[in-house]
Amino acid sequence: MERGAAERLLNRPVEQGEALHRRAAERRRPKVVIIGGGFGGHKAAERLKRANVDITLIDRSNHHTFQPLLYQVATATLAPSDIATPIRWLLRRQRNAEVLMGEVTRIDVNAKLVELDGGRSSLPYDYLVVATGSRHSYFGHPEWEAIAPGLKSLDDARAMRNRFLSAFEAAERSDDPAEQAALMTFVIVGGGPTGCELAGIIAPVTHKAFRHEFHHIDTRQTKVILLEGTHRILPGFPDSLANHALNDLRKLGVDVRLGELVTKVTPDAVYVGTERIPTRNVFWAAGNEASKLGRDLGVPLDRQGRVIVERDLSIPGHREVFVVGDLSISMKDDGKTPVPGVAPAAQQSGWLAGANIIADLEGRPRKPFHYFNKGDLATIGRNKAIADFGFIKVTGVLAWWLWLFVHILYLAGFRNRLSVLLEWAYAYFTYQRGSRIISRTAGPIDMAVNTSVATASRVG
Repeated sequence: MERGAAERLLNRPVEQGEALHRRAAERRRPKVVIIGGGFGGHKAAERLKRANVDITLIDRSNHHTFQPLLYQVATATLAPSDIATPIRWLLRRQRNAEVLMGEVTRIDVNAKLVELDGGRSSLPYDYLVVATGSRHSYFGHPEWEAIAPGLKSLDDARAMRNRFLSAFEAAERSDDPAEQAALMTFVIVGGGPTGCELAGIIAPVTHKAFRHEFHHIDTRQTKVILLEGTHRILPGFPDSLANHALNDLRKLGVDVRLGELVTKVTPDAVYVGTERIPTRNVFWAAGNEASKLGRDLGVPLDRQGRVIVERDLSIPGHREVFVVGDLSISMKDDGKTPVPGVAPAAQQSGWLAGANIIADLEGRPRKPFHYFNKGDLATIGRNKAIADFGFIKVTGVLAWWLWLFVHILYLAGFRNRLSVLLEWAYAYFTYQRGSRIISRTAGPIDMAVNTSVATASRVG
């Protein structure tokens, strides 16, 4: 046999292997990486359930949190497990999806890579859905966060619950009336839904549920102050409903102050202009700041750091990258009004991102995002709520029952729905709270809170 023919025979297995490798690469299913397991990320993964793709969902925690009820965890009405569901459980029947617990620290849109945990590992993608949401904004004063916790995650809710419950324990041990008053004064900054719901639940809980449990303090003397920088609360609602909510809060004993801007926060006071309000408990519910990952995308951002997306929710110059939920800003059909940063909007945008990926794979045109507002609800307290469905506005007991029904309906998992329903029934008929646990394991915010409370209390 000639030498050339022999070499061709020897090289044929290598060439065949390379050809097989090329064909396998050509048959490789597109890789979809979803960052964030909240409302938007979960819905995107769900929409891609039957798509011919491989999905990797990454989240820094292992659970999906029902954020609209975080304030009830913070005020000891619900346990953290009542509103949290493991992401792996949610996607357990989705064969094309895997879940990784890790923190995405960088996105390289040119290399199509997502870096995890400071660059220790990375993931390539064909399509990327970024749904990392937002955090509370302190308007240029990040040092206030250790003193005035916000409410965006279960860790935030636990920290706030520790402060809420510890304040009364410290007041019970103190023999200084001024300290007791400061410990039993709760200042909530921000008159949006979270601030109003917090104010509306703290007042009845402290006046009813706690009143017979302490011997040296009268919890009915608890003060709840709601500070709002503009001249109305609940800006997403019509004036008539916002005014109704304002009256309900004041009937509950909440001191609502409109047009009041916070100028300083210290461990023992809040300053409004030159006025000093002695308090050891400041809860932050004012303003949002988008996740810092939006900056890695190299596209225009608004003043809150939100990514300005195209009509199909992709980013300019990179049709394979979608940004959904609170991290993005898009307009309603009128082209002027921003889509609100609420759970239904995040779910709808996540669903559309998944649908547009499928459209690409099937050679169909993408669809633009059309936000459908099913209605806005806010609860102000026991038997007090407002609801706006556009064509009809509801207040009072009926709105409150609607609020209960909707929130039970949207919770993930039967166990969570049943648990929350039983806890709410128990709280309604007894005024008691079933999750009054002060955690001794503290995170950074917990440590600041516990130190602040400890310095105000008398030992022994």
